[in-house]
Amino acid sequence: MEPSPMEWPVKRILCPKFAICRVYACAPDTNHMKVKKKSVGAWEHITKMRCKPYKRMQVWDACSDVLITFDKEDMQDEMAHIVENDVVVAALTKQLDDLSDNVQVKYRSKVVKYSWPMPHQQANAIPWVKVTLASGESVETKLLIGADGPNSMVRQELGIPTVKWNYDQSAVVAVLHLSEPTENNVAWQRFLPSGPIAMLPLSDTESSLVWSTSHQQAQELLELDEESFVDAINSAFWSNENQSELIETAGSLFRSTLSAIMPSAGSPRQLPPSVAGIGPKSRVKFPLGIGHASEYIRHRVALIGDAAHRVHPLAGQGANLGFGDVACLTRILSQAAFDGKDLGAMQHLLEYETERQRHNLPMMAAIDLMKRLYSTNAAPVVLLRTFGLQATNMVPALKEQIMGFASK
Repeated sequence: MEPSPMEWPVKRILCPKFAICRVYACAPDTNHMKVKKKSVGAWEHITKMRCKPYKRMQVWDACSDVLITFDKEDMQDEMAHIVENDVVVAALTKQLDDLSDNVQVKYRSKVVKYSWPMPHQQANAIPWVKVTLASGESVETKLLIGADGPNSMVRQELGIPTVKWNYDQSAVVAVLHLSEPTENNVAWQRFLPSGPIAMLPLSDTESSLVWSTSHQQAQELLELDEESFVDAINSAFWSNENQSELIETAGSLFRSTLSAIMPSAGSPRQLPPSVAGIGPKSRVKFPLGIGHASEYIRHRVALIGDAAHRVHPLAGQGANLGFGDVACLTRILSQAAFDGKDLGAMQHLLEYETERQRHNLPMMAAIDLMKRLYSTNAAPVVLLRTFGLQATNMVPALKEQIMGFASK
C-alpha cells in the first residue's frame, strides 16, 4: 500500500517466552528462504529468537514395518528449521521496525471495502485499487497483494472461484515435553489408519505435535487428561496393533529382494523419543481441507499463500508454498521495477501465476493422493504402499528429486 501522511498506530509483537504449537518447517536452501535471508532480512532475527534445525526425517506406516528416510548427504547440514508462527511474526515485525524509514504499517485496522478498476479501465495506468478502512480512511495502491488466508476477503470480493473440499479430519496440535534431553534433530511422522501423526523438534527438550485424525477422535484427545493424552501419543508412535502377519511376510520378502539388488541402499531405523508431558494450554485442534483458487491474479491484484491455495499438513508444505509465492512474485516485480514498468500490469502478474500454478498444483495433487493412499488399512492398498515406500527408500537419487521438488 502507498503510505498515508497520517500517524499510524503502533503495535509491538514480541517473541513469546514459551514455545507455541503452531509451527512451520522452513527449508534453508530453498528460494523462499533466500528471499527471507537476503531481501526481507527477517531470518537473522529468527535465528536470534528461537528455531530448531533438523537433519533427518523418518516416515513410516503403522500397518507395516516399512519406512522411508530423508536426509542430506552430509549430516552436518540441516534439512530444514522448525519455526514457531509467533517467532516468524515477531521477527518480521522487528524487521519492519528496522525499515520504518521506507515502510509504514497500519496496525489495528480493518478493511471494509475494495474498489477495483473497471474492465474498460484496465488498459490504463489509472485508476489504482482503492482500499477503504473501518476508520473511514482510504489507501490507493498500484498493486494489492491478497495474503489474507484461506477465507480471503480479497479473493471473495473479486469473485474468484475456488475448488475446495473438507477432509472430515481435524489436526490436534500441542507442545510436547520429552522424557529426557536429546539432540532432537529428527522429524518423525507415522501414518496411522485414522491419519498421520508428526513430531517436529523445537529444542533439545521439546517437540511440536501435529496429529491428524477424525473429528470425533480429535475431540476425545482434547478432553483427555494430560497423562492419558501423553499415553495416547506414545502409543500412536510405538504400537504395532495395526500390523498383520501377511503384510509383514510380503514386505520382508520384497525387502530381501531389493537388498539383493541394491545391497548398500536403504537407511537404518531410528526410534522416536518418548513424551513425558505437554505445554500448558497448548492443546488445540483445527479442521483440515484443501482448496485452490482458479486464478491467482486480476488487474492490479495478486493472491499469495493460503489466499490462493490450502493443503493438508502431512507434508509440511503449506507455509513453504506460500513462501515460494513470495519469492516468485518478489523476483518478477523487482525486474519490472528495474525496467520502469507498471507493477500492477497483467504482463508481470501472468508470469507469476503461470510459474506458481505449475509448481503448486502438482504438489497439491501429490499431497492429496498421499493422504487418500494412507487413509485405509485395506490389505491390497497397504501392500501397494509398502512396496512403493520400500522401493523409493532404496533409491537415493529418487529421494533427492523428491526433496528438491518440495523445496522449490
